[in-house]
Amino acid sequence: MSALTPDTLVENPFASSSKIWTDEAFMALPDGHRYEIVNGELVEVGNSGARHGYICSLLVAALMNYVLAEKLGVVLDSSTAFKLKSGNKRSPDSSFFAKERLQGFKELPTGLWSGAPDLAVEVLSPGNTVEEIHDKLVEYFESGSRLVWVIHPDEQYALVYRTAQEPDRLLKRNDFLEGEDVILGFKMPVADLFQKLPC
Repeated sequence: MSALTPDTLVENPFASSSKIWTDEAFMALPDGHRYEIVNGELVEVGNSGARHGYICSLLVAALMNYVLAEKLGVVLDSSTAFKLKSGNKRSPDSSFFAKERLQGFKELPTGLWSGAPDLAVEVLSPGNTVEEIHDKLVEYFESGSRLVWVIHPDEQYALVYRTAQEPDRLLKRNDFLEGEDVILGFKMPVADLFQKLPC
């Protein structure tokens, strides 16, 4: 992950010398790259590998199928950024918003969503640091998240958080990811996240 301040992006037409990134400027950044705003700096999240993408896709598919069938809310992918109370703009690898928080919406907003999702999911990449993940956890819970899953592809386990302080549970391959009171009734074997290719 590399941090680029607006001052260093002099050739970027969306750069701002004041280090204040408006939603419009952030949304207008070129496609093909993933960004977050962290402490006033534009941070290029970068691309993840195929395994990371596969795990994210498996999880989004399982969540989407269940949530749509039960009409519980909406599932969003990693291209969705959220404006958090810290002022940072973060993009979890997957997220869920409960239908109760969609009251008054006829359509989803085309811009950034204010607040954190009810469920945020982070699938670890080789470049992630403990400090970075901890900061995200703190920001998610301060901004409204009720549940966070951190998936570790290399070690093939998942950590379940209900607060940012420490995980509630460590889930191994023979355990189940559960939606608890956030996505009532959702249950997925952890092993399904790390399945072999269907070849």
